[in-house]
Amino acid sequence: MDLDHNAVVAFSKSWGLFYLIALAIGVLVYTFWPSNRKRFDKAKHSILDRDDKPWQK
Repeated sequence: MDLDHNAVVAFSKSWGLFYLIALAIGVLVYTFWPSNRKRFDKAKHSILDRDDKPWQK
């Protein structure tokens, strides 16, 4: 099999789509996994904990 530019483009168009879909599904599973809820809630509130007072010079 000769590996020319058209073959590489065809391969990347077909399998690259599946790769990106699998990556997106993996990110969604990680985001909504029940054991990660505590970590994300802590990150959500930690930003606001430091900014609850006026800025002091």
